[in-house]
Amino acid sequence: MSDPGPEDASSSLLREDPDGFLFTVTEGDISEDTARAIAAACRRLMDSGREVLVLSDAHRTGTITASARKAMADGLRDVRFDAIAVFGASFPLRVVSTLAAKTVQILTGQSYPVEFFATEADARAWLLARRNALRARRPPVA
Repeated sequence: MSDPGPEDASSSLLREDPDGFLFTVTEGDISEDTARAIAAACRRLMDSGREVLVLSDAHRTGTITASARKAMADGLRDVRFDAIAVFGASFPLRVVSTLAAKTVQILTGQSYPVEFFATEADARAWLLARRNALRARRPPVA
């Protein structure tokens, strides 16, 4: 997967990192446009046949606007998530993020693990372990 296309609000907002994770950084509130860009990037990753593993830096994230929550729920309706690791989130953001994740899970009927961490290193280690476990369960390619 390449970096997000020109339709995305900021080229530094989303990128695929060397471990194959979709790395997100949001400064300020998560807007509807940002939510749509995140959903589109997740969809492209899923459509590529790879794991959908998201690493999110929430140190400077504000809140998730109501229109962003709706856009995320709509845009992620049929996206399969394998794991989402968020680091640096404030308590209020963790609460809102958890509620948003539960809403998406209810709408999609799918469950996916979302974990919160204090550090990027801890979040990355957890995602690597999840990725390795997913790959170990895959049937061998003939």
